[in-house]
Amino acid sequence: MTTSSTRVAFVSGARLLGWVERFAASHGGLTEEELDGGLQLSAADGAVALLQAPWPADGRPGRGSDAVTRLASLASQQRGIGAVLVRRGGYSVAVVSGGAVLASKTGTRHVQSRTAAGGWSQQRFARRRANQADALVEAVAEHAARIFADHRIEYVAPGGDRTLAGQVLAEPVLKQYAARPRLAFLDVPDPRAAVLKKAAADLCAVRVLVTDPSYPPDVL
Repeated sequence: MTTSSTRVAFVSGARLLGWVERFAASHGGLTEEELDGGLQLSAADGAVALLQAPWPADGRPGRGSDAVTRLASLASQQRGIGAVLVRRGGYSVAVVSGGAVLASKTGTRHVQSRTAAGGWSQQRFARRRANQADALVEAVAEHAARIFADHRIEYVAPGGDRTLAGQVLAEPVLKQYAARPRLAFLDVPDPRAAVLKKAAADLCAVRVLVTDPSYPPDVL
């Protein structure tokens, strides 16, 4: 039996070449393989890094003489993103490009957690919770439609609570944006200004999944 761990990092296009150099220095020579899921770097010590572009090339591939440079170039392009981050405790909708927030609306709304109570009280609680969730979804969708209207939105980026984000994007007021290609789902806590700022940077960065070398338990 061996033990390994996997972690996720977000690396901007401007920093990607330096990140790869440090990864090679720490883990040994690299072998590159371009896969459907991204660019895989396999190191001499068994560590593996899967580099995933923030968006598809869509006819605008990155430039460069090697795969890492092309990926860095692709991630450095300016693309228009409509971010919809929503959880039970709040939301952020924003237009993002170049790792920065161009326009946004962030707010707090509370949707109560589930309860273990039974009977009539549980039914009343469930109705209240459903009404709160419906009101949150409608409000976020309206804010998103207003914020997105003055910008070019090429992609939609959902995040936070998958169910709520999906419901927001299914609202009729966002019909034209729901048809846009969707970027990878972003796992974020209750959206606040600082959370949105980091999310904007992450949405425009290369997503790196690093699997550390596997070692037998007796050498750990």
